Amino acid sequence: MAGNNLIVRDIQHMQLPKLTEVDPVRVKSFADLLVWGVLDQPRFFELVKESLKLVSPGIYFGDNIFTWGKNNSLFEDPVFCKAWEENIKNESDRTIAWRRYILACAGYHCIQLPGDFVECGVYNGTGIKTVIDYLGAKDFEKTFWGYDTFDYHPVESHAFAGQRPGFFEDICNRFAGYNQVKLIKGLIPESFKESCPTKIAYLHIDLNNAPSEIATLDALFDLVVPGGIIILDDYEWAGVYRPQKIAEDKWFEARQYRVFPLPTGQGLVLKR
Repeated sequence: MAGNNLIVRDIQHMQLPKLTEVDPVRVKSFADLLVWGVLDQPRFFELVKESLKLVSPGIYFGDNIFTWGKNNSLFEDPVFCKAWEENIKNESDRTIAWRRYILACAGYHCIQLPGDFVECGVYNGTGIKTVIDYLGAKDFEKTFWGYDTFDYHPVESHAFAGQRPGFFEDICNRFAGYNQVKLIKGLIPESFKESCPTKIAYLHIDLNNAPSEIATLDALFDLVVPGGIIILDDYEWAGVYRPQKIAEDKWFEARQYRVFPLPTGQGLVLKR
């Protein structure tokens, strides 16, 4: 009971972001013309622009999502909008706003649990920094571990802009003053042996590769606390990412779990 009381007191003193009052009728719309997998982009965008005139407000167009008549709650959360906008580093950071909000909401839940935060597949650190800035910035109350090769990408055809010698130092500089962030450079799962938390509340996996993601689950899943959240960035994307879904479905079914498929392309798992 003493431990439970301590957790309650910790939650009560946390400075969690607050939602503001919203217009009961008017909803916000969003459109960003960055998409993937389109064969004839001029014709596609011509049709999209026409379609946008035919649907009700509450539009989200971006990241291969086209919805309408939705609340678009992410744009009614001013603390998130600030964290998201201030951390946009490239074209995709804008269009994947909904994906970022999934991370932010998961973080809101998980910061109230025992255990650290972990991201596997950091790239330029925007996912980590957006979540941390949403939940207090330099006053964020957890240790956030980030695992990546940083300077190069070992998965064929998945190298990203900037992955060159010195990239790791650039990302470390981005987190100057964020003393709760621990960036671990190296291949997964070997890099877990170098340094690893003992309890995990939040686990975000974005490795673009089925064997590496399964190796991560093998190493870290048992460290996730009850109530913790695992987010699989590529789970519901088809094409070159489909092997990840197939491997992860098999892995989770062996443990009697189901992945929640999200329209953002992510998958979400709640740890029992």
